[in-house]
Amino acid sequence: MTLDQLDLGKRATIAAINGDGPLIQRLMALGLLEGSEVFVIRRAIGGDPIEVEVMGYSLSLRRAEACHVILNPMDE
Repeated sequence: MTLDQLDLGKRATIAAINGDGPLIQRLMALGLLEGSEVFVIRRAIGGDPIEVEVMGYSLSLRRAEACHVILNPMDE
């Protein structure tokens, strides 16, 4: 599962980030690190961008970026 597929209000753990070097560096600089918990706060109309919470703060990602973040779903 990728971050762009995570349902609203659901939590997951980041398993990996794929893509080219600059994209990986950008996402990691935003706090999207392997093992971090991520939570989908809301989506804009049309589903882009996606607002998520990670490491205690919120950030918005385009779907084109979020699809590179691989997740492990958390048990509810």
